[in-house]
Amino acid sequence: MKSALVKKIDYAFKRYVRLRDTENGAFKCCSCGAYKPYAQADGGHFVNCRWMATRWREDNVHAQCSSCNRFSEGNASGYALFMIDKYGREHVEYLNALSRETMKYTDSEGELLLKEYRKKYKELEWKIK
Repeated sequence: MKSALVKKIDYAFKRYVRLRDTENGAFKCCSCGAYKPYAQADGGHFVNCRWMATRWREDNVHAQCSSCNRFSEGNASGYALFMIDKYGREHVEYLNALSRETMKYTDSEGELLLKEYRKKYKELEWKIK
């Protein structure tokens, strides 16, 4: 898949995740638990986004404050506790195993993902207006 398309999907997907995890214009960071305004949310990956098999899985990405995501290397220990609490240890192990599988998307599959996440985002835009 072309890198320009990957960037567009990433943008739409992360916008959707941030809105999905927002209530009353704020979100709770999945790593440190701090409540912050929507504008300070990142879409933080539990399993690194370099692994295509888990890159756009909704159960692998959650609203995360920019401090944890960008400056604390994802606050991995806090994120792990969140993931185990939310999904259970078995699911966390599943995501880690899944990430190692080879996954290649075609451009047409990428276009479908982009369309899906743009639609999902638009359905939730009311949360920040």
